[in-house]
Amino acid sequence: MASASKSAWRNPSYLQSSFGIFMFFCSWGIWWSFFQRWLNSIGLNSTEVGTIYSINSLATLIIMFAYGAIQDQLGIKRKLVVAVSVIAACVGPFVTFVYAPMIQAGGTTRWIGAFIGSIVLSAGFMAGCSLFEAVTERYSRKFGFEYGQSRAWGSFGYAIVALCAGWLFNINPLINFWVGSAFGVGMLLVFLLWIPAEQKEELKKEADPNAAPTNPSFKEMVAVLKMPTLWVLIVFMLLTNTFYTVFDQQMFPTYYANLFATPEIGNATYGTLNGIQVFVESAMMGVVPIIMKKIGVRNALLLGAFVMFARIGLCGVFHDPISVSIVKMFHSIEVPLFCLPAFRYFTLHFDTKLSATLYMVGFQIASQVGQVIFSTPLGKLHDTMGDRPTFFTISAIVLAALIYGFFVIKRDDQEVGGDPFYTDKQLRAMEAAKA
Repeated sequence: MASASKSAWRNPSYLQSSFGIFMFFCSWGIWWSFFQRWLNSIGLNSTEVGTIYSINSLATLIIMFAYGAIQDQLGIKRKLVVAVSVIAACVGPFVTFVYAPMIQAGGTTRWIGAFIGSIVLSAGFMAGCSLFEAVTERYSRKFGFEYGQSRAWGSFGYAIVALCAGWLFNINPLINFWVGSAFGVGMLLVFLLWIPAEQKEELKKEADPNAAPTNPSFKEMVAVLKMPTLWVLIVFMLLTNTFYTVFDQQMFPTYYANLFATPEIGNATYGTLNGIQVFVESAMMGVVPIIMKKIGVRNALLLGAFVMFARIGLCGVFHDPISVSIVKMFHSIEVPLFCLPAFRYFTLHFDTKLSATLYMVGFQIASQVGQVIFSTPLGKLHDTMGDRPTFFTISAIVLAALIYGFFVIKRDDQEVGGDPFYTDKQLRAMEAAKA
């Protein structure tokens, strides 16, 4: 393990990719972790917040598909990543002078503002997240480093800013957006100016008109939507990973803050807890590849769904800060168990040159469609019935998806169309057979 770590630190593409995704998650996490609390603070109820999230998700799924198609054509070129970094760098001025005034105006102006905001925030962050993950994963295969190890730096960045977010929010919520802009500028500089020599060499090869094409054709990308095996996974993701935002961003922050004597104490405590949770999540990004080596990609995905089912359900069982805080920590294993096995599932069962498009469609877009469908109805249920019935409803949906996934998600040795995956047990058996 030490030698692997040492070689990673000597890999310039690993360093550049890790620092870039670190800055992105800092730019996003400083305001995203309190976005629902901010919407509540300017007068929106749970139904209205759910509608805002639905609008954002609709914009995100459209932009995300475009990002996947464009990036698969670009290969390792950074033009799209730089454009997204520019948008992220402008989030503070945009929210302060455009988005917030329009949302607070109410009436038709509010929903025009919500529409404009959905494009900007989705292009810069919600859709941008999967873009940065897809680019980092592609770099990891091209330049020889572990994707999970690099992605962990994104979680680490989110954790750092989450520790500060609650305190800044109590001073002035708009500060969070301006700090996000500062990190966005840093991210822009990383992707604009830091180009390792090995990446320059690869870009020269791709620019050679006589080189064999490595990027998929438009026809191949459209054909992705005709894959029945992809739609099977889309349904699973729609009914599981959807609730990462619906529950964790749309409902949990206010639920948790209300467990304390004052909203200020709740905000500060939630920020600290969220930071600790994401620190552990960052560490788990390095542990989950080991878990996958033990139990396989399919079983790791199903385990992630089980953890989500248990975590959301237990939030409906417990109503004291200590118990709920412990349950919240389950989130630190759940996110890596969805993110890393999902990427490996696509590179295992599908053509790897379509990895960005497949990840956007099969993982992220599926989740966004789920948010469009569920955000407003669950927001209304929350307004009408309260926390416990809503949490049990979401947990039941995830349980149904877990049962469905058990029967339909392909085994690791079934229909392998990309890079094969072997558990440690299988590798030992293969070595013994050779001997």
